[in-house]
Amino acid sequence: MTTPDRPAEQPFLEIKDLSVAFPTEDGLVRAVEGVSLSIERGRTLAIVGESGSGKSVTAQAIMGLIDRKVAKVTGEIWLDGQELIGLPANELQALRGGKVAMIFQDPMSSLHPFYRVGDQITEAINAHRSMRAKAARAIALEMLRRVGIPAADRRIDDYPHQLSGGMRQRVMIAMALINAPELLIADEPTTALDVTVQAQILELIASLQGEFGITVIMITHDLGIVADVADDVAVMYGGRIVEVASTGVLYAQPEMPYTLGLLSSIPRMDRELSARLEPIPGNPPSPIQLPPGCVFQPRCTYSDRVAGGTCLNVRPDLLETAPGHLVRCHLPAEERRQISQGVLNVLAGGS
Repeated sequence: MTTPDRPAEQPFLEIKDLSVAFPTEDGLVRAVEGVSLSIERGRTLAIVGESGSGKSVTAQAIMGLIDRKVAKVTGEIWLDGQELIGLPANELQALRGGKVAMIFQDPMSSLHPFYRVGDQITEAINAHRSMRAKAARAIALEMLRRVGIPAADRRIDDYPHQLSGGMRQRVMIAMALINAPELLIADEPTTALDVTVQAQILELIASLQGEFGITVIMITHDLGIVADVADDVAVMYGGRIVEVASTGVLYAQPEMPYTLGLLSSIPRMDRELSARLEPIPGNPPSPIQLPPGCVFQPRCTYSDRVAGGTCLNVRPDLLETAPGHLVRCHLPAEERRQISQGVLNVLAGGS
């Protein structure tokens, strides 16, 4: 199969118009639709959104984990000059765990309960390199030490159920990094962990990124955990990208009402709140029956400000509102900024 020509000097990872749909008895599930993203080598991109927004499916498409026999995948995914959508299965298999690796959100279901953690790590080594068992074990032991497993020479022979949730997640990180990947995808890496362990895991990923020069995609539903670890943030809703900006810009000047809703839902520990947290009303849309206009319109408190029912009937495009800042919203840019400033003032404890 031939792949499209790629212009020179493109980002390390570039996704162009990616769509993923799953046929079901109830209808076509449009899990991802028209997603375009890019990330430069060595940077961290956070993909944020509620459950069902398409974050994990996007990650699985990058990894080549979507079964093309049961799902329709279109678009392009370029990784360091190589187009992934058109790659044969054996070439994708060679990339997974080698050039690109993934930390899954539930280490207990990702680790095999019947095998010792050391054996599972050495299996990952042997999948991409040929070496003696003793040498592979030594590399696995060293990686367990680097990810902060205490008494690693003893824990290497433990089974997953003998480890705490935080240590199991560290084992998953060790497995992901054992073959020195250039791209690391972390899918909800701190789910079900207490806040102290969450901070340790995020700090560990950031530290290892600096050590190995890895490009990182961090997938999460919580904007509160990405402020200190991500360079850029992409917000997803209803299978689409609704806002993209550098982390500093997104927190200082968010413009998409959904992004404002996510920020308003984060508890603040550094100051007194003048009012209760404001959750986003309603529920995310069904990917089988998406609204015909703006997908966020049924939950948006500002859609009545757009005349002519445009939000109800017309899908907004993802447009640049400032250099490097993209927003999908029918509200005029100036009005979005006024709304944003008002919401941020309230979150800061002002009037």
